[in-house]
Amino acid sequence: MTPPKKKKSSAKVKRPSPKAPKQKTAVIALGGNAIIKPGQEGTIAEQFANTRESLSGIVDLIRDGYNVIITHGNGPQVGNYLIREEAASHLVPRVPLGICVAGTEGEMGYMIEQSLQNRLHKEGIDRKVVTILTQVLVDENDPAIEEPTKFVGPFFGEKDLPRLKVETEWVIKEDPGRGYRRVVPSPIPLSVVESEVIKKLSSDGVIVIACGGGGIPIYYMDDHILEGVDAVIDKDRASAVLAEGIGAEIFVMLTPEEAVYLDYNSPNQKKISKMIVSQAKEYHAQGHFPPGSMGPKVEAAIQFLEACGELVVITSPEKVVSALDGKAGTWIVPDKKN
Repeated sequence: MTPPKKKKSSAKVKRPSPKAPKQKTAVIALGGNAIIKPGQEGTIAEQFANTRESLSGIVDLIRDGYNVIITHGNGPQVGNYLIREEAASHLVPRVPLGICVAGTEGEMGYMIEQSLQNRLHKEGIDRKVVTILTQVLVDENDPAIEEPTKFVGPFFGEKDLPRLKVETEWVIKEDPGRGYRRVVPSPIPLSVVESEVIKKLSSDGVIVIACGGGGIPIYYMDDHILEGVDAVIDKDRASAVLAEGIGAEIFVMLTPEEAVYLDYNSPNQKKISKMIVSQAKEYHAQGHFPPGSMGPKVEAAIQFLEACGELVVITSPEKVVSALDGKAGTWIVPDKKN
């Protein structure tokens, strides 16, 4: 039996759809205070609850298709680590500060990673998540190495100073009105050792958690061998260096405040919705962004935008999606894009 002839289809032949545009890569920096909020004890249950709460806006960005790298601070957490270490110093040896940073990178990365995995599963979003312990290169001749200024760890009384002088090589200074504390250097980050790996994972759609607490400070010895430094690195500066190193387009810094302000906390306080780099520099020079709060964030924003970035957003965790749409927070952009 002869099979019937096939009729020619009258439907138009579909052309291959154009290749989807490259998704934007966003480095999102969470503050350590987002995980332990002021006034809390800092229990693990509290930290997990705060972590889950802080991720809602980030999940929205992931749902929208962004390639996301999450960085985070660790100030309260490393402080607790050092308090525990001092309390047990008569039982176990003290460890270098870099090991403390690595420890908090691991434990906080675990909390963020698991919380995000659970949330993505509930939302039906198929994306992998991984935490990378991150080493950040600094210059061993950075002047900050010889002039430590960053207070860390527990407070001590004057009676403790002779013992600490014998037991440690710490630099200890008076924190006026509060007691004595250890001070450590905070050198400028130059590059992230694992940036190529992070870039590859991100380009494959993996959500990466990196540069926890500014990363583990290291330098290269003469024979190109890595060596740790007893120091801490500003989380926002390290995040900017990472964003530059992987070629991210967007850098988001999440803070307790919804935006950046001029004359902050004064009767003349004024929200900045958008500014270009030259304006940011001018406001910074005028003293609007103090070193202990918004200053490092604005400096990190300027560094990233002058290197390669398209957009910096500073806002609160719950406003991140609205801020990226230009409806909240503060935008900082290169002068040429004003």
